[in-house]
Parts: sequence; structure tokens; C-alpha cells
Amino acid sequence: MQDLVQIIDAAMAEAVRKSGAWIACRAGCFECCIGPFEITQGDARRLREGLAALTATDPERAARLRQRASVHVVDDEALCPALDPESGTCDLYEARPITCRMFGPAVRSGGAVVGVCELCYVGASDEEIAACAVEVELEEPEDGQETTVAMALV
Repeated sequence: MQDLVQIIDAAMAEAVRKSGAWIACRAGCFECCIGPFEITQGDARRLREGLAALTATDPERAARLRQRASVHVVDDEALCPALDPESGTCDLYEARPITCRMFGPAVRSGGAVVGVCELCYVGASDEEIAACAVEVELEEPEDGQETTVAMALV
């Protein structure tokens, strides 16, 4: 799974490079961190490992994240429990799920568009967006069982 993370991170870096000023994603922008989404068991494992590392380096921050996860309510307006609502940044950014890693820039997988943030590519034509896209081949989740960020962290 670590190889997949490295492949995706490299592809996304290339998509950001190709997209340049079209990319709106920055610290404090968290439009994609709202609402429920499913993650794989591999994502859940990485999140738990990230939380353990955060606990060792910043126990107060980790405690706040655990508290957010324990009271998390799944609805279309809920912030991801890994998101620090004060800073607008992900407390587990290095351990974030594949979905989070791939959202924003133009990405294709198997020829189909995976997702483009509505805040990115404002004013760009379909051709300009397509020119920025990168192809990422995704593997199937190892066990097919999906969970959520909050469930992975409680």
C-alpha cells in the first residue's frame, strides 16, 4: 500500500505542476473535507498509525482529534474529524486517505475522471483541464470493506 501512496503522491505533484495557478488547494482551503466519504481498511490503518505518531509528538492535538472523532456525526455538512477547524488544516495530512490525496487536480483512472475540485480550474476550458490531467492506476482495496475516517480513529 505504501507504494500506491508514493505513486499517487508523485502523480498528484505532477498534476499540480502541470496545473500551476489553476490549483486552488492550499492550507486553510478545506471544501473537500466536508461531508461523509468512505475509505479503505488500508487508509484506516494509515490514519491510526498517523494518530499514534501525533500522540507521541503532540498529545494535546491528538486528544483534540480523538475528541472530534468520538462525537463525529455523519451528515453532508460535517467536517472531517481529522480537520482542525481552527487552522483549517488536516491533523493527519501525511497519513490522509487515498481519496484525499487524489482530490483537487485533474486526475483520470482507467480513462475516467476521478474528480476535480470545483474551486480549481476556474475559467479553464475542458481542453485546458484535460491538458493538466494525470493518469493514476488504482488497485482494488485489499479486503473490500470500507469505513469512515471517524470510525477509523475511535
